[in-house]
Amino acid sequence: MKCLVTGGAGFIGSNLVDGLLARGDEVTVVDDLSTGRLSNLDSALAAGAELVELDIRDAAALAASAAERRPEAVFHLAAQIDVRKSLEDPAFDAAVNVGGTANVLEAARGAEVGRVVFVSTGGAIYGEGAGQQLPLDEATAIAPLSAYGQSKYAAEGYLALYERLYGVSSMALRLGNIYGPRQDPLGEAGVVAIFCGLVRSGGRPTVYGDGTQTRDYIYVGDVVDAALAAAGSRASGAINIGTGREASVLDLVEILGRLGDAEGFEPEFAPARPGEVQRISLDASLAERELGWQPQTSLEDGLRLTLDAI
Repeated sequence: MKCLVTGGAGFIGSNLVDGLLARGDEVTVVDDLSTGRLSNLDSALAAGAELVELDIRDAAALAASAAERRPEAVFHLAAQIDVRKSLEDPAFDAAVNVGGTANVLEAARGAEVGRVVFVSTGGAIYGEGAGQQLPLDEATAIAPLSAYGQSKYAAEGYLALYERLYGVSSMALRLGNIYGPRQDPLGEAGVVAIFCGLVRSGGRPTVYGDGTQTRDYIYVGDVVDAALAAAGSRASGAINIGTGREASVLDLVEILGRLGDAEGFEPEFAPARPGEVQRISLDASLAERELGWQPQTSLEDGLRLTLDAI
């Protein structure tokens, strides 16, 4: 299958590109390399992937690239991913995450793409999980605490619009907090990348607040499997991709210290950051029903793989 992956030089995108190539697909990567790394694509480019360096805010260039290559599927991962940046500059965040997504959909429509898979967020879109029945399913009220979560939700609306108006088949994957090899420390689960680096360098982790805040950490390899399953499905709408289990920041400190045999890996506490979600986990039973997908990697196994990749 011919595929186009926006943001394919990033953490999740480059892992997805590798997964597509491994099953024999023809892959074009679209990335402006503002946060993605060319080194993430070394093996992919050697295996025949193509890199088109452009910004998804450039509608004309994006449409021309899609029209020339006529992909059968588009995986849209290019995004502004820094939650703090989104609050400091919400207009920029929206320009990339909302305007850029509209450009991707328009390019897909023009090139008559058969399927669009959009990487959204479950970790930031639902807002605070404390006081709710966890794990949260897709019927949960949308109440983001960041411009990033809001822009991802707005982008989901454009997917639904293009399906209604033009019949563009699409699915939005509301991911938990993804971690794994090549992770960018700016992302939602960036704490894992930061902590892994500290384990290897002999540093101590900084924990904001009391460390009991939880997230639904999901390994990037499982996310790749979900994206591939979504591309092969005709189901539409938004689907949670998570483990359904909570893990705290202190859990990460304990597991990584043990896996890295780092006896002095003890947290240094700092004041809690305002607006931070205290608890979250995602019910992915719809993904199991619609996509036949379930997470396969335990947190400990995934953290071991991440550490080993450093």
